[in-house]
Amino acid sequence: MTVPVTSVRETAVRTLRAAGAATGQLVGGLGTAFLGLGVLLLSAVAAVTAPAGLGLLLAPPVLRSLHALARRERERLARRGIDIVPPDPPPDRLRAALADPTTRRELGWLVRHSTLGFLLGLLGALLPLCAVRDTSFPLWWWLVPETTTTSVGIGTAHTWPDALAAVLLGVGWTAILLGLGPGMARLQAAPARRLLAAGPDTDLSLRVAELTATRAAALDAHATELRRIERSLHDGAQNRLVSVTVLLGAARRMAGRDPAGADELLERAQSAAEQALAELRAVARGILPPVLADRGLAGALSGLAADCGVPCAVETDVPERCAASVEATAYFVVAEALTNIARHSGAARAAVTVRARGGRLRLLVEDDGRGGADEDGGSGLTGIRRRVAALDGTLRLTSPAGGPTVLEVDLPCGG
Repeated sequence: MTVPVTSVRETAVRTLRAAGAATGQLVGGLGTAFLGLGVLLLSAVAAVTAPAGLGLLLAPPVLRSLHALARRERERLARRGIDIVPPDPPPDRLRAALADPTTRRELGWLVRHSTLGFLLGLLGALLPLCAVRDTSFPLWWWLVPETTTTSVGIGTAHTWPDALAAVLLGVGWTAILLGLGPGMARLQAAPARRLLAAGPDTDLSLRVAELTATRAAALDAHATELRRIERSLHDGAQNRLVSVTVLLGAARRMAGRDPAGADELLERAQSAAEQALAELRAVARGILPPVLADRGLAGALSGLAADCGVPCAVETDVPERCAASVEATAYFVVAEALTNIARHSGAARAAVTVRARGGRLRLLVEDDGRGGADEDGGSGLTGIRRRVAALDGTLRLTSPAGGPTVLEVDLPCGG
């Protein structure tokens, strides 16, 4: 049985992307693990010096550092597509913290992440370097033949066969990275998923209230969209079609006695019918742009960028299709954002970045304009937020006076 070349290529691409994402996650975890080592050391000092009273003075900054680091880890994993429902804010006072289950869980995470997580992050950073170093060994070993060894410090190459043998070690590092990298990333993130999330005793009423508000926003957005479609049909296409009917009736009555006048009316009726057809197409595109079905999200966004009044670069990394509702929301978000940039920002350039990772679709729209974007200024940002909230997504806008403006949107890929 012959394996299609396309499937082999797709498998290779997926494997490389997974390994690259895992490496990025491991290296990011190395950063928080390094900070965790400092917090863990400070915690140990506070515990040892507590009988002398110094530990009591160190306890509040240690607790604040612990909570801040745990919050940073949740945010880091969220950017990687691993959503962790945060617990209620834990206390900073020592007596309350000793009895607080969230603080104890964060301490357990700190011990695991600053030890095992640190080692896994170190491996994630060193494996690519070792793979590149040993795989390229034959290209440069002869420049320093007496001091060159393999990446693990064993052996010195004196001949070309010795140098070529190091390539096998580089291939082994690459195989480990491709095969075990994603598993190492999951293992590094496992303590955070288990210990930094809201515990079973946590009051989830805030989350219930948030979901209730999201559902209300979805219904409100749906009703608003229906009203927009109704207005478009009533004020546009319907009036055009009424005009067509009136003009055709008048032309039929004039056909016998005034053929020239009837011909003029028929031309006007044809023009009105063409306008009605164009307006119906615009309404249909407003419901679900056909370009999404024809060209996918990447092609649709490239079309928006080409039509934008400001030079716009588009970068998409969406290996698989998302749900139609998600793609439509992403399309409308980018369309509205680019319209705002062209009309209000005074920007010289814009950029759109779209990536799908871990079941999440992330949009980033940037411009170098004057900034100062405000949701209350009638710029359409409120409508964007409602569309995003309807899919249980998040929106963050950064637009200081003087620019730049950055719009970040996070959507679940499943819709």
